[in-house]
Amino acid sequence: MASRRELLKTLSMLPLAGGLLGSEWLHGQPINKVLLEPATRNFFKELGLRTFINAAGTYTSMTGSLMSKEVTSAISYGATEYVNLDELQDKVGERIAELLECEYATVSSGAFGAMTIGLAGVISGMDEKKVAQLPDTTGLKNEVILQESHNIVYTHALTNVGVKIITVKTAKELEKAINKNTAMLWFLNANTDEGEIKQEAFVKLGKKHGIPTFIDCAADVPPVENLYKFTKMGFDLVAFSGGKGLRGPQSAGLLLGNKNLIKAARLHTPPRGHTIARGMKVNKEEVLGMLVALELYLQKDHIKEWKMWESQIKLISDSVLSVKGVETEIHIPKYANHVPSLKVRWDQDIVKMTPNDVRSELKNGHPSIETVGNDKEIGITTWMMEPGQERLVAQRLREVLSNI
Repeated sequence: MASRRELLKTLSMLPLAGGLLGSEWLHGQPINKVLLEPATRNFFKELGLRTFINAAGTYTSMTGSLMSKEVTSAISYGATEYVNLDELQDKVGERIAELLECEYATVSSGAFGAMTIGLAGVISGMDEKKVAQLPDTTGLKNEVILQESHNIVYTHALTNVGVKIITVKTAKELEKAINKNTAMLWFLNANTDEGEIKQEAFVKLGKKHGIPTFIDCAADVPPVENLYKFTKMGFDLVAFSGGKGLRGPQSAGLLLGNKNLIKAARLHTPPRGHTIARGMKVNKEEVLGMLVALELYLQKDHIKEWKMWESQIKLISDSVLSVKGVETEIHIPKYANHVPSLKVRWDQDIVKMTPNDVRSELKNGHPSIETVGNDKEIGITTWMMEPGQERLVAQRLREVLSNI
């Protein structure tokens, strides 16, 4: 397999989507003219919807991230031609695996979809009868073991397959819980520090007992190294969201890892119609968009981008610190959403507003700004902002806290 450096060097000399976009002419017109023509309608305004500055992060409720023109061009191109869906997934999966130095890959319907089809593939293998049987797991391995602190709402992606979740706290409990019905061991990277069993030990336990291990890394890009780290560590399956840090289609994701398991997972996806993942369709446009988003992400100057985020966060922090009674904390979440972030707190005897009041003012003001936090503080990130919007956020937050 080619080294990462060689792959990126080759990638930098290729057109986006590695030439998958085909001829530069479409129906007698230059493709870039066809694909990049701006929308002539303000659809959100027509529908009575307000758009906003995203100072919160990659939340599904806020429609994730914004895609680049190169990604939307790939999506638009995909809408202009017919192609065999399985063949497209095969070729794109091979390309992604080469780029990320893993055995195999497929574009999924988000990280949630990757979890469902990944587990389904583990249980059914390449047996078409078992594929059709799910979510009825009678006679099949139907238990997934995970740490109690990792049992969050998204494990519905696993129970959708028909399995029973078994929670444990220690490695000793995990080994004791393993039996003939154990299908998989599942790990939530975002909650690494909340569980006693860490990543490497988890992988070793899986290999010791011959049980596939799956790690959910939905929001764990950046850093870019995570795209390589966990397959190389030995996890059999790894899931990433496509519409967060990678800035691909919001409804897409990546499933990386063991080739046999991913090929089995694919048996549960469209165009097949007798499977539990029929509704988790990823169309040709999203597959191309996800590939281009990944290519662009790998080509980024991540150090430069990080410095930009740091300067943006500092600008907002410095601005609001000019308001009496306000204090700030710049921090970086260790795992998920690992980007420079800001917490803003204040003495409510001086600034006579609650954090909920401030969030409401920011949301309902002009421009509309979405933030996060709790009843003690406002939370802000800038990685989903367009350059320059940090100044608007700094000004507006200072105005609200100053009661101007």
